[in-house]
Amino acid sequence: MVDFTPSSLFSVERLSQLHKALIAIDNTVVHLAALPDTGLAHDHVWISRDTGPDWIARLPKQSQMQLDPETNLEYQANCFRRAAQSGHTPDLHAILPISADFPRGGLLVSAIEGRQARLPDDLPAIGEALAHLHEIAVPPVAARPPLESPHSPWTAMRDEVLAQATYLDDAPIDEGTRRRLDSELTLFNDDRELAERIDAQRCLISFDAHPGNFLITPEGKAVLVDLEKCRYGHPGLDLAHASLYTSTTWDPASYAVLDTATVVDFYRHWWATRHTTNEVMDVEALVATRRAMWLWSTTWCAKWLTLHHQERDSLAQGEDWSAALSEDRLIAHVEDRARHYLSSPVIERVSHDNHRLADELAQAK
Repeated sequence: MVDFTPSSLFSVERLSQLHKALIAIDNTVVHLAALPDTGLAHDHVWISRDTGPDWIARLPKQSQMQLDPETNLEYQANCFRRAAQSGHTPDLHAILPISADFPRGGLLVSAIEGRQARLPDDLPAIGEALAHLHEIAVPPVAARPPLESPHSPWTAMRDEVLAQATYLDDAPIDEGTRRRLDSELTLFNDDRELAERIDAQRCLISFDAHPGNFLITPEGKAVLVDLEKCRYGHPGLDLAHASLYTSTTWDPASYAVLDTATVVDFYRHWWATRHTTNEVMDVEALVATRRAMWLWSTTWCAKWLTLHHQERDSLAQGEDWSAALSEDRLIAHVEDRARHYLSSPVIERVSHDNHRLADELAQAK
């Protein structure tokens, strides 16, 4: 007998459908519990098993990378497989096939017994987790697909940010804020020497390393549980996503406003974990990728504010930011954060923080 604990979006009927789909994969399930709706990309169900450790079903609501369901599943599965070498991510156990009941399929991964990250206390553990992820050997070019590994990761990042920046035309910002963002976007103007250095430092990155995506085990180990957007790029993008104001104030459970000294210590701890030589941090590359990650997050806010009013994609194909896929509470939270991050005071604050960090990291080398 299997027990079900539903949620407002995940009914007993849907949990029953999931159980039927699971029978062919694992017949030891005793309880399925829909987890709180905390993200725009997945539903999550805790799978209690009679024998062996529990699992989590990650059921895509959409593909943030604009992939069809089959390609999206394969991409995410490879994210988990490759990141597993770090020792700081859940193991992948099985793929839930695409079906009429689950048109985007799903992944079955290890359930992590842990709590949400508390900042700044857990920043060292997060830095260590990222250092171990970034130390995974980069495979030969031919072996990197399906994960993204563009010829120039910096150019690819530029193109992605500038594509999202087109949504600034409809964003709730004044002319002064738009001019400030346009000025910040000149970061991507041609600087071939910097671009070449950034591209030369490519490694496996999460590209979604905000603190809300980490769980802290009872032993104090940080586990990165959301891996759908891994790619080969510069590690500074992950460090930024873990410590920017637009990341540390995103998730209510890990909310914190970090001062510059704390962020400097975070970068230095990551560097010390990753490197045992006297090699010097490339501060210019780390700051450039930090600014790029902030611009990506800020322009994403403009994009989401424009697209979340659209109807749900009835064909369940590719990207879909429709508010219909998530609880009203979550949509209200995301809208509040998106408008906040696009506000003039926050744009000024983060820009100032980035320049101050550049100065203090340079002094700390």
